[in-house]
Amino acid sequence: MKTPLTTQMEETLYYYIRENGAVVVEEVTMPEEQGIVDTLSCHLNNQQQFEWRCYELKVSKSDFRSNAKLSFIGHYNYFVLPENLYTMVSEEIPSHIGALVYHPYLSDDVGAPGFFTTEKKPKKQVLQVDEQELLYRLITSQAREVNKAKQTARGLRVFGTKQLYQELKKRQPEYDLFGGGVNYYDRFIEETQSQAVEVLKEELEATRSAYFQLEQRFLEENE
Repeated sequence: MKTPLTTQMEETLYYYIRENGAVVVEEVTMPEEQGIVDTLSCHLNNQQQFEWRCYELKVSKSDFRSNAKLSFIGHYNYFVLPENLYTMVSEEIPSHIGALVYHPYLSDDVGAPGFFTTEKKPKKQVLQVDEQELLYRLITSQAREVNKAKQTARGLRVFGTKQLYQELKKRQPEYDLFGGGVNYYDRFIEETQSQAVEVLKEELEATRSAYFQLEQRFLEENE
């Protein structure tokens, strides 16, 4: 489950890479069992050759030091870290791996949640996997994101009731999706109950009205 900080860093990194003219996609499965890279980018250099960059996002010391596979297979590879974490682990970053440090903006009136400084430049290495297969993985991941966007554009009708319910249940107090403290599951239940109460009130009022009309007709017929 992603933390709000991870989400902010992902959004900023996506914006940062796009601003630098590269193609970017998140969570790409690498060929040759090289794991899943958090963010992958690609662009054509001056020699009209593909230049691949891999980014691994870490938000805590335990996350940084975990045994999870690091998919640093690109020509250039980076750790993406918040400033306080970089201060703690900078000496542990391998010499050929770069470091982008995240700084959040104090205002929400900008295009991205924050910005990056390059605290350590990566050294170029030979691509560690077959480029054609990597290109296919990039295209596949892009297609996945396009499909998600199309589903969103079509609205909730493309999702099953069970799937919607499961997603709503994730919006518990400890799952703060947007960092604003909104519990969408509880809000959904509250609004659903309120709607049910309003419907029952309308039905009750209609029943009372029908009963009153019948009572009046009975009285008139028995005068």
